[in-house]
Amino acid sequence: MDRRESFAGESLSTQRGWQRPRWTALHDLRPRDVGKKRGFLSILGPGLVTGAADDDPSGIATYSQVGAQFGYGMTWLMLFSFPLMAAIQEISARIGRVTGQGIAANVGKHYSAWLLRFIVVLLIVANVINLGADLGAMGAAVKLVVGGPAQVYVVVLAVFCAALQIFVQYQRYASILKWLTLALFAYVATVLIVDVQWGDVAFNTVVPHIQWTTDFLTSAVAVLGTTISPYLFFWQASEEAEDERVDPAAEPLLDAPEQARREIRRMRIDTWFGMGLSNIISFCIIVTAAATLHAHNVTDVQTSEQAAQALRPIAGNFAFFVFALGIVGTGLLAIPVLAGSAAYALAEMLGWPAGLSEQPRQAKAFYATIAIGTLLGVGFNFFSIDPVKALFYTAVINGVVAVPLMIVMMVMTVQPRVMGEFTLPRPLWLLGWVSTGAMALCVVAMFATWGG
Repeated sequence: MDRRESFAGESLSTQRGWQRPRWTALHDLRPRDVGKKRGFLSILGPGLVTGAADDDPSGIATYSQVGAQFGYGMTWLMLFSFPLMAAIQEISARIGRVTGQGIAANVGKHYSAWLLRFIVVLLIVANVINLGADLGAMGAAVKLVVGGPAQVYVVVLAVFCAALQIFVQYQRYASILKWLTLALFAYVATVLIVDVQWGDVAFNTVVPHIQWTTDFLTSAVAVLGTTISPYLFFWQASEEAEDERVDPAAEPLLDAPEQARREIRRMRIDTWFGMGLSNIISFCIIVTAAATLHAHNVTDVQTSEQAAQALRPIAGNFAFFVFALGIVGTGLLAIPVLAGSAAYALAEMLGWPAGLSEQPRQAKAFYATIAIGTLLGVGFNFFSIDPVKALFYTAVINGVVAVPLMIVMMVMTVQPRVMGEFTLPRPLWLLGWVSTGAMALCVVAMFATWGG
């Protein structure tokens, strides 16, 4: 019996008769040599994709509204939230790489089944609503650029995203996701096109300005709730575990502690770079909206496509075109993460074979969950559902899920029975609890402003 099995019981992969796939890992077409130095681009993987997926079309709508309504007054939130989101994502990554399993599998193994069911069911509901909103925003953005029926574009985009996940070989698909992160630079291009008062931006970024009003607090909650979301935790942990499984040279750190120094360094660079990129893009969207929409007294932007359309007469056709295409590009990245994180969580809860490295016939239920979740998201766009209200309720559900999940993660990652010798170092532990406390305050504020 190996060390992990004697320490934490028989692994899920052993219970399922799982066999290591023949193809290789995300970062290389060849097995990684233990101790071999790797280039910066090859280090980037789950953390980069997770960070980029954080700037989905729904997030773009939130950041656009914040910039339109408050100008540069909320740019400081991006600086404040960066270490918090990076810390909780690094903790998620460590869970996957240390144990070789995702968050749901670890919660199910070490805690009560009702807690796991509560978290997973709410996660799936929130993800499906978010899928619908993001697909709708992508379809509307395509319509803005080329004309035609938005609902047809929704269906085409949904089928394309689901087909990539189900039928494309894992390392090729993961590489596609990495390259899709380049779509985020559309918003860097946009902010360089428009006329920005950079002195005001710098001042507001380093000197927080808080307004004790319902609108301001609600917007602050929306920003933090958008940047720290449960589906990102599940995705990054599961992808770290997946990368380990498909790499013949890698093992869970519980089984191969000699790999820990290299892998923990890789995870930290990958995660903090990915989250840093995510926050830079969010910052650029807020600044773009502030410099254009807010400066011209356009303060009510409900959706990302409305932001693109409002940008056109103010900043010109090129800025509009780049902003709209950015919505499509970020959506192509976010849709697989939303559908995939829900599928990972459900499969781990129910003990199904799971993983994008598995062939469809080997993990039918896992891939069926991806297809059904995406289909339900499409369905939201064929009913009279207010996308703004849908996203509001998604934020409520995410808040309800995030706080208990983060508490469980923080407790779990300091226990040797779960993490072995790789419990959290004190600085990361402290940042993780600060992030958890900030999210708890956000949820309290969200319900308080909702009731008001």
